[in-house]
Amino acid sequence: MFDVGYLIFVVAIPMAISGFATLSVRGTFARYEQVGTRRRITGAQAAKLMLERQGVYDCHIEPIAGRLSDHYDPRTRTLRLSEPVFNSTSLSAVGVACHEAGHALQHAQAYPWLTMRSNLVPLTGFASQLSMPIIIGGMILGMAHPLGRVAMLIGCGLLAVAFLFSVVTLPVEWDASARAKTAMVEAGIVDRDEIQGASAVLNAAFLTYLAAAISALITLLYYLMRSGLLRR
Repeated sequence: MFDVGYLIFVVAIPMAISGFATLSVRGTFARYEQVGTRRRITGAQAAKLMLERQGVYDCHIEPIAGRLSDHYDPRTRTLRLSEPVFNSTSLSAVGVACHEAGHALQHAQAYPWLTMRSNLVPLTGFASQLSMPIIIGGMILGMAHPLGRVAMLIGCGLLAVAFLFSVVTLPVEWDASARAKTAMVEAGIVDRDEIQGASAVLNAAFLTYLAAAISALITLLYYLMRSGLLRR
Protein backbone atom coordinates (compact mmCIF):
# COMPACT_ATOMS: atom_id res chain seq x y z
CA MET A 1 0.00 0.00 0.00
CA PHE A 2 1.35 3.44 -0.92
CA ASP A 3 2.37 5.33 2.22
CA VAL A 4 1.85 9.09 1.93
CA GLY A 5 3.46 9.55 5.36
CA TYR A 6 6.71 8.03 4.10
CA LEU A 7 6.75 10.33 1.09
CA ILE A 8 6.18 13.38 3.30
CA PHE A 9 8.25 12.68 6.42
CA VAL A 10 11.12 10.55 5.12
CA VAL A 11 11.53 11.95 1.60
CA ALA A 12 9.97 15.37 0.99
CA ILE A 13 10.57 17.24 4.26
CA PRO A 14 14.19 16.09 4.81
CA MET A 15 15.02 16.79 1.15
CA ALA A 16 13.53 20.29 1.40
CA ILE A 17 15.39 21.09 4.62
CA SER A 18 18.67 19.69 3.35
CA GLY A 19 18.28 21.40 -0.01
CA PHE A 20 17.64 24.78 1.58
CA ALA A 21 20.69 24.45 3.86
CA THR A 22 22.93 23.32 1.00
CA LEU A 23 21.86 26.16 -1.28
CA SER A 24 22.35 28.62 1.55
CA VAL A 25 25.92 27.57 2.31
CA ARG A 26 26.91 27.36 -1.35
CA GLY A 27 25.40 30.74 -2.14
CA THR A 28 26.99 32.45 0.86
CA PHE A 29 30.38 30.84 0.18
CA ALA A 30 30.25 31.90 -3.48
CA ARG A 31 29.29 35.46 -2.52
CA TYR A 32 32.18 36.01 -0.11
CA GLU A 33 34.56 34.00 -2.27
CA GLN A 34 34.68 37.11 -4.43
CA VAL A 35 35.65 39.36 -1.49
CA GLY A 36 39.33 39.35 -0.60
CA THR A 37 40.72 40.18 2.85
CA ARG A 38 42.81 43.32 3.26
CA ARG A 39 45.68 41.39 4.84
CA ARG A 40 45.84 38.99 1.86
CA ILE A 41 46.30 35.99 4.15
CA THR A 42 45.46 32.65 2.54
CA GLY A 43 43.24 30.04 4.14
CA ALA A 44 46.23 27.81 4.91
CA GLN A 45 48.17 30.70 6.44
CA ALA A 46 45.16 31.76 8.50
CA ALA A 47 44.70 28.27 9.93
CA LYS A 48 48.40 27.96 10.76
CA LEU A 49 48.46 31.38 12.44
CA MET A 50 45.36 30.61 14.48
CA LEU A 51 46.79 27.28 15.69
CA GLU A 52 50.25 28.56 16.51
CA ARG A 53 48.85 31.47 18.54
CA GLN A 54 47.19 28.81 20.71
CA GLY A 55 50.39 26.78 21.02
CA VAL A 56 49.43 24.04 18.56
CA TYR A 57 52.41 23.23 16.30
CA ASP A 58 51.87 19.53 15.52
CA CYS A 59 48.90 19.91 13.15
CA HIS A 60 49.78 19.29 9.52
CA ILE A 61 47.89 21.42 6.96
CA GLU A 62 47.52 20.09 3.42
CA PRO A 63 45.36 20.73 0.33
CA ILE A 64 42.65 18.30 -0.77
CA ALA A 65 40.71 18.06 -4.00
CA GLY A 66 37.08 19.11 -4.18
CA ARG A 67 34.92 22.01 -3.10
CA LEU A 68 33.75 22.43 0.50
CA SER A 69 35.52 19.15 1.32
CA ASP A 70 37.46 20.76 4.16
CA HIS A 71 37.84 18.73 7.35
CA TYR A 72 40.10 17.97 10.30
CA ASP A 73 41.31 14.39 10.82
CA PRO A 74 42.02 13.83 14.54
CA ARG A 75 43.59 10.43 13.88
CA THR A 76 46.55 11.95 12.05
CA ARG A 77 46.23 15.54 13.37
CA THR A 78 45.84 16.72 9.78
CA LEU A 79 43.87 19.73 8.60
CA ARG A 80 42.77 19.24 4.99
CA LEU A 81 41.63 22.32 3.11
CA SER A 82 39.91 22.21 -0.27
CA GLU A 83 41.54 23.89 -3.25
CA PRO A 84 39.24 26.98 -3.16
CA VAL A 85 40.27 27.50 0.48
CA PHE A 86 43.94 26.50 0.78
CA ASN A 87 45.47 29.20 -1.45
CA SER A 88 42.64 31.75 -1.50
CA THR A 89 42.66 35.04 0.40
CA SER A 90 38.87 35.48 0.31
CA LEU A 91 36.66 35.94 3.36
CA SER A 92 35.06 32.57 2.60
CA ALA A 93 38.44 30.84 2.53
CA VAL A 94 39.77 32.24 5.80
CA GLY A 95 36.41 31.65 7.52
CA VAL A 96 36.28 27.98 6.55
CA ALA A 97 40.00 27.44 7.26
CA CYS A 98 39.75 28.97 10.72
CA HIS A 99 36.62 26.93 11.46
CA GLU A 100 38.52 23.71 10.70
CA ALA A 101 41.44 24.99 12.77
CA GLY A 102 38.87 25.36 15.56
CA HIS A 103 38.38 21.59 15.44
CA ALA A 104 42.13 21.08 15.76
CA LEU A 105 42.10 23.32 18.85
CA GLN A 106 39.19 21.33 20.27
CA HIS A 107 41.21 18.16 19.81
CA ALA A 108 44.32 19.64 21.39
CA GLN A 109 42.32 20.88 24.38
CA ALA A 110 40.24 17.70 24.74
CA TYR A 111 36.94 19.49 24.15
CA PRO A 112 34.39 17.05 25.68
CA TRP A 113 31.77 17.31 22.93
CA LEU A 114 34.37 16.50 20.28
CA THR A 115 35.55 13.54 22.34
CA MET A 116 31.98 12.31 22.64
CA ARG A 117 31.41 12.66 18.89
CA SER A 118 34.63 10.82 18.09
CA ASN A 119 33.60 7.97 20.38
CA LEU A 120 30.22 7.76 18.64
CA VAL A 121 31.68 7.49 15.13
CA PRO A 122 32.19 3.66 15.04
CA LEU A 123 28.78 2.99 16.62
CA THR A 124 27.06 5.46 14.29
CA GLY A 125 28.57 3.82 11.21
CA PHE A 126 27.40 0.42 12.42
CA ALA A 127 23.92 1.74 13.26
CA SER A 128 23.51 3.57 9.95
CA GLN A 129 24.26 0.41 7.95
CA LEU A 130 21.86 -1.84 9.84
CA SER A 131 18.96 0.42 10.83
CA MET A 132 17.03 0.48 7.55
CA PRO A 133 17.44 -3.24 6.66
CA ILE A 134 16.19 -4.16 10.13
CA ILE A 135 13.26 -1.73 9.94
CA ILE A 136 12.25 -2.94 6.48
CA GLY A 137 12.57 -6.54 7.61
CA GLY A 138 10.43 -5.75 10.63
CA MET A 139 7.76 -4.12 8.48
CA ILE A 140 7.61 -7.19 6.24
CA LEU A 141 7.70 -9.65 9.14
CA GLY A 142 5.13 -7.60 11.02
CA MET A 143 2.47 -8.56 8.54
CA ALA A 144 2.60 -12.16 9.72
CA HIS A 145 4.52 -12.28 13.03
CA PRO A 146 4.62 -10.20 16.24
CA LEU A 147 8.42 -10.23 16.18
CA GLY A 148 8.16 -7.73 13.35
CA ARG A 149 7.37 -4.96 15.83
CA VAL A 150 10.37 -5.95 17.94
CA ALA A 151 12.59 -5.74 14.87
CA MET A 152 11.21 -2.32 14.03
CA LEU A 153 11.90 -1.06 17.55
CA ILE A 154 15.48 -2.35 17.30
CA GLY A 155 15.85 -0.55 13.98
CA CYS A 156 14.47 2.63 15.53
CA GLY A 157 17.00 2.29 18.34
CA LEU A 158 19.75 2.23 15.74
CA LEU A 159 18.24 5.29 14.04
CA ALA A 160 18.28 7.00 17.44
CA VAL A 161 22.05 6.52 17.56
CA ALA A 162 22.41 8.39 14.26
CA PHE A 163 20.13 11.12 15.60
CA LEU A 164 22.22 11.37 18.77
CA PHE A 165 25.35 11.76 16.66
CA SER A 166 23.78 14.63 14.71
CA VAL A 167 22.76 16.32 17.97
CA VAL A 168 26.24 15.97 19.51
CA THR A 169 27.67 17.43 16.31
CA LEU A 170 25.82 20.73 16.82
CA PRO A 171 27.82 22.06 19.82
CA VAL A 172 31.04 20.82 18.21
CA GLU A 173 30.44 22.81 15.05
CA TRP A 174 29.08 25.87 16.86
CA ASP A 175 32.09 26.00 19.17
CA ALA A 176 34.55 25.64 16.27
CA SER A 177 32.90 28.58 14.52
CA ALA A 178 32.90 30.66 17.72
CA ARG A 179 36.62 30.02 18.14
CA ALA A 180 37.21 30.99 14.52
CA LYS A 181 35.25 34.25 14.75
CA THR A 182 37.24 35.36 17.80
CA ALA A 183 40.63 34.22 16.52
CA MET A 184 40.27 35.83 13.08
CA VAL A 185 40.08 39.28 14.68
CA GLU A 186 42.53 38.71 17.54
CA ALA A 187 45.18 37.25 15.21
CA GLY A 188 44.75 40.07 12.71
CA ILE A 189 43.61 37.75 9.95
CA VAL A 190 40.64 40.00 9.19
CA ASP A 191 39.70 43.48 10.33
CA ARG A 192 36.69 44.02 12.56
CA ASP A 193 34.60 45.34 9.69
CA GLU A 194 35.37 42.19 7.65
CA ILE A 195 34.32 39.66 10.27
CA GLN A 196 30.66 39.96 9.30
CA GLY A 197 31.29 38.37 5.90
CA ALA A 198 33.37 35.52 7.29
CA SER A 199 30.80 34.94 10.02
CA ALA A 200 28.01 34.73 7.43
CA VAL A 201 29.82 31.83 5.77
CA LEU A 202 30.20 30.00 9.08
CA ASN A 203 26.58 30.60 10.07
CA ALA A 204 25.37 29.23 6.74
CA ALA A 205 27.57 26.15 7.15
CA PHE A 206 26.07 25.51 10.60
CA LEU A 207 22.64 25.34 8.98
CA THR A 208 23.67 22.13 7.21
CA TYR A 209 24.33 20.41 10.55
CA LEU A 210 21.11 21.74 12.02
CA ALA A 211 19.23 20.51 8.95
CA ALA A 212 20.77 17.05 9.35
CA ALA A 213 19.67 16.87 12.99
CA ILE A 214 16.10 17.96 12.18
CA SER A 215 15.85 15.50 9.28
CA ALA A 216 17.15 12.66 11.46
CA LEU A 217 14.57 13.49 14.14
CA ILE A 218 11.67 13.58 11.66
CA THR A 219 12.70 10.23 10.17
CA LEU A 220 13.05 8.66 13.63
CA LEU A 221 9.61 9.91 14.72
CA TYR A 222 8.02 8.56 11.54
CA TYR A 223 9.35 5.03 12.07
CA LEU A 224 8.49 5.13 15.78
CA MET A 225 4.94 5.93 14.68
CA ARG A 226 4.99 3.05 12.20
CA SER A 227 6.24 0.70 14.93
CA GLY A 228 3.23 1.59 17.07
CA LEU A 229 5.30 3.10 19.89
CA LEU A 230 3.94 6.55 18.99
CA ARG A 231 0.29 7.01 18.20
CA ARG A 232 -0.65 8.41 14.81
